[in-house]
Amino acid sequence: QAQLVESGGGLVQPGGSLRLSCAASGGTLDAYTTIGWFRQAPGREREGVSVIINRGGSTYYTDSVKGRFTISRDNAKNTMYLEMNMLRPEDTAVYYCAASSMAIATMYPFEVSSYDSWGQGTQVTVSS
Repeated sequence: QAQLVESGGGLVQPGGSLRLSCAASGGTLDAYTTIGWFRQAPGREREGVSVIINRGGSTYYTDSVKGRFTISRDNAKNTMYLEMNMLRPEDTAVYYCAASSMAIATMYPFEVSSYDSWGQGTQVTVSS
């Protein structure tokens, strides 16, 4: 399994932007069925934000980030990104990248249990 390392989090004002990166080592992101971003706010369950189904390249977003966030990957750099624009205070959370070697992730891409590789997380705080 690849090791996943997130970066790019930080403090940003409402309406601002951040780009998160997820670098993989010891394996390639395109070897997985599904890769994506999750987040967990204090006192709340981890939730799926955006995913890429590697076969076909379809992307999916949770409703609250549609039109604001964009997921992408660079196979040459073995890195996945999450471009976050028009950030809101409710986007504040620890953001995790995840990868799944399981076919079930293509059917349930926003289920935490569908993923078997996780990064350590990066904090995103949206506040004035």
